[in-house]
Amino acid sequence: MKFLDEAKVWVKAGDGGDGVVAFRREKFIEFGGPDGGNGGKGGDVVAEAVDGLNTLIDYRYTQHFKSRKGGNGAGSDRTGAGSDDVILKVPVGTQILAEDKETLLADLDEPGKRIVIARGGDGGFGNANYKTSTNRAPRRADKGWPGEERWIWLRLKLIADAGLVGLPNAGKSTFLAAVSAAKPKIADYPFTTLHPQLGVVRLNATEEFVIADIPGLIEGAHEGAGLGDRFLGHVERCAVLLHLIDGTQADPAGAYRTIRAELAGYGHGLAEKPEIVALNKADAMTPQARASRVKALERASGGRVLVISGATGDSVPEALRALADTIHARRLAEAEALP
Repeated sequence: MKFLDEAKVWVKAGDGGDGVVAFRREKFIEFGGPDGGNGGKGGDVVAEAVDGLNTLIDYRYTQHFKSRKGGNGAGSDRTGAGSDDVILKVPVGTQILAEDKETLLADLDEPGKRIVIARGGDGGFGNANYKTSTNRAPRRADKGWPGEERWIWLRLKLIADAGLVGLPNAGKSTFLAAVSAAKPKIADYPFTTLHPQLGVVRLNATEEFVIADIPGLIEGAHEGAGLGDRFLGHVERCAVLLHLIDGTQADPAGAYRTIRAELAGYGHGLAEKPEIVALNKADAMTPQARASRVKALERASGGRVLVISGATGDSVPEALRALADTIHARRLAEAEALP
């Protein structure tokens, strides 16, 4: 299935049904009086987060959604039928934005969460509604109110506990394949990963978390270089970032600073997230190169650096344990913050 994380759609709620002018006319009833019913309510347009979806591809080719008009009123004080709602089913983690692409209308970050995007119009009043002691035979009936219509943006931000960041060819896809059942494309050229991948890491019978791999960043990504930084939105919700550095390159400290600059340029709090730095591809380094590169990377990052190999699994469990502990601490803090 093709991955799509952004789509623009037009929605139009149903207009309300019209009220009617009608009078009761029956044999032997001299003064029947007005009995025109009200119109029915137009259908709403609703967005709902559902499990089992991980892309917005359904909204690539179908971009217009319109609810039906409410039924018109009828004689004998009969109200028109209300129309059914149109429901847009979207993946969990989808944000609803206004046409300006900046105003956030809703963040559907839990299964079953829903929002009314466009509200259907109310039905118009029939003439029975205007009957008074002084106006016994009103001939007024109202049209239904128009339903709301608008353009909106759907933007998917994957729900993951940990995110993988790094330059192209840092070994992110190899790491994801080694620790989960995900099967990302792996090759020895840059930008093998073209869209985000998710994997579930199971440490034991009771501990598991979701990890996200995004396409590699290069210098200037926040200004549109390479694949740009639009995929960084998929790690905004993560509790921790695993920063992988290719240990076979000559300047791992420079690579680290490049990614940190891109995270800061993107904003949205990514640069402040907890970070675990790992020098990857330990199996391809000599002991002397490993020692010097770890020392340079520790000076650049100001903290501890793990040395791992996604290909052989060397020290991968240690990295996973560090991720799990950080995620657990985040969940506890969020639970304590709840009222």
